[in-house]
Amino acid sequence: MVDLGAELAPLRAQIDEAIARVLDGQRFVGGPEVEAFENAIAGLCQSEFAVGCNSGSDALLLALEAVGVGPGDAVLCPSFTFFATAGSIARLGARPVFVDVDPATLDVGPEQAEVGRALCPEARAIVPVDLFGRVAPMGPLVAWAESHGIAVVEDAAQAIGARDLDGSPSASRGLAGCFSFFPSKNLGGVGDGGLIVTRSAAVAERLRELREYGRGADGLHHVAGTNSRLDALQAAVLRVKLDHLDEWTKRRREHADAYDRRFAAAGARPGAPVDRSHPLSTPLPVPAPGRHVHNQYVVRVPADRRDALRAHLEAEGIETRVYYERGLHREPCFAGVPAAPLPETEAVCRETLALPIRPELDPADREHVAERIVDFVHR
Repeated sequence: MVDLGAELAPLRAQIDEAIARVLDGQRFVGGPEVEAFENAIAGLCQSEFAVGCNSGSDALLLALEAVGVGPGDAVLCPSFTFFATAGSIARLGARPVFVDVDPATLDVGPEQAEVGRALCPEARAIVPVDLFGRVAPMGPLVAWAESHGIAVVEDAAQAIGARDLDGSPSASRGLAGCFSFFPSKNLGGVGDGGLIVTRSAAVAERLRELREYGRGADGLHHVAGTNSRLDALQAAVLRVKLDHLDEWTKRRREHADAYDRRFAAAGARPGAPVDRSHPLSTPLPVPAPGRHVHNQYVVRVPADRRDALRAHLEAEGIETRVYYERGLHREPCFAGVPAAPLPETEAVCRETLALPIRPELDPADREHVAERIVDFVHR
């Protein structure tokens, strides 16, 4: 599923040079390396401001606090996502309100958001997630949120370089958008790292204060912040890797297209429910100018056959992952948290399986994966 050595080996000389530059300059926290990386990501996202921090989880926490979410506030978010989406809400003392996902895209749209708002009319914000590298329908979601006075913080941790159906970059449409640079991401560092983009000067200023103990430009602490800064070594490595992101994304998309074609020939239906008569579903394509960046390539199979398929693939030397085994509403720490009806979340947790799609994947290995899945489904 992940081979960081294969990714880093061709870049080793450039990365060593970047690290040496930081060591020689002795600006290890903040400084020109971080600022240059922030500016590059702001340009990529067509946003005016970018603020680095020390993880994707902190990016969500800082962004929510910067847009005004605080203790007791209700925040809508999907249950089908990584823990940090709701965990960051809870860490602020706010209340996650879980909503379902669209069965075709696995993202939250206005229809699901409205169900959550009906459950909790006082919701102050929503955190849509660009799951697996596909941008949530941010245009309709932002319009819906603005009509109800709800702030939008986009969780784009898995979707750097992705584009919405209208071509808008991921993280660019909400009041703030959040990235993670965990090593397994499409743009991953050599440790933890995160970043928030925004078009709001006020939000950007607040973010810079919050990530550095709450200290403002005047040197005074107007709010009790935290220590969450992106270090220069991570920024320098990420700048090297950013130059290769488009090529890596192109390879991921080529793998995904090949999977799509092979599975379609075997009868798979993109974005469709699965049952015994239609036992394989593939990701719903994103037409141009949109772009899916496939941090994961996730198929669906009937729930009573998924574990058998995993075992079948493991016996063939093929690694797979389950994202995610349970909805967040089923985590013990969220017992009693409000949740809209979640039938799609319950279904996809039982049916989804992620396949290898890293850029360095050998096409022959990719075909081996596809053949073994088709063989299993036909049998």
